[in-house]
Amino acid sequence: MNAKPTVRLDFCDFNGIDKNDNFFTRILSREYHVEINDRPDLVIYSKESHLHRLYTCKKLFWTGETIRPDFSVCDYAMTCYYIDDPRHLRFPYYVVGSGCRPEELLKTPGEVEAVASSGRKFCSFVISNVNPKRAGSRLDFFRRLSRYKSVDCGGKGMNNIGRVIPPGAQAKYDFIRGYKFNLCFENKAVEGYTTEKLVEAMWARCIPIYWGNPKVGVEFNSRSILSLNDYRTEEEFLEAIIEIDQDDAKYRRMLAEPYFPDNRVNEYYDDDRVLVFFERILSDPTPPVSRRKRYWPLGRWRLAKRMYM
Repeated sequence: MNAKPTVRLDFCDFNGIDKNDNFFTRILSREYHVEINDRPDLVIYSKESHLHRLYTCKKLFWTGETIRPDFSVCDYAMTCYYIDDPRHLRFPYYVVGSGCRPEELLKTPGEVEAVASSGRKFCSFVISNVNPKRAGSRLDFFRRLSRYKSVDCGGKGMNNIGRVIPPGAQAKYDFIRGYKFNLCFENKAVEGYTTEKLVEAMWARCIPIYWGNPKVGVEFNSRSILSLNDYRTEEEFLEAIIEIDQDDAKYRRMLAEPYFPDNRVNEYYDDDRVLVFFERILSDPTPPVSRRKRYWPLGRWRLAKRMYM
């Protein structure tokens, strides 16, 4: 039996990551012996600092936010964007950001009746950031929807249930699964930017009340989602929510719709496509971007130190 080839790997500029056990190491371990090394073949970095500038190896930029890759700094990138470039892999944040396995999003016979007859309350909402610049759209809509019926807020922001649910996907699931609807607006409406908010609502079998990625219907069945993007005005959107809430037959029909087209997990959950991308990176003979540019050492250290300033 042939031994797996070794890949020396490092991580930096993440807001907390277990270098030895994470999504990337688990994928790579299928075909490689992964060695965490401060002189790596490949460094995977994110957006939290500038330490990646100290590395002269190949660099992979990863983010779940709406930050476009800068290919003058990185060799490859994984982001939410639709970018037609062999150096880029579209990788929406919901794939790794939610607490559920993709198969848990597949609907099964009989679950509609179980959910519809479970006595769920109207609508849940979980938010921590109440900064109007980042969360203004969902806060405004929350207030409008609350004029129809109370929307129960379990997060730190706008909390009205008398307790704050603990952090973590499981605690959020346990809370929102008691509701027919879940208000899951994104921070921004950007093509490709779909986070864990939508998937967690689906996991709990809530009907998502969504605003965000205008192409969300490419990856998920739009008939299973109430999306503001599909309505001309907020008034029409509110009327649609109220109509489904008040009409049990329509609620059940929507609840019966699979979340994925044909009830098949979409391609972005396929680990093989990520592994193929890594194989391309590791076999690429092109010199790393960092070796094609000149840096002054002092400038590098100044950039690195910004994380502490």
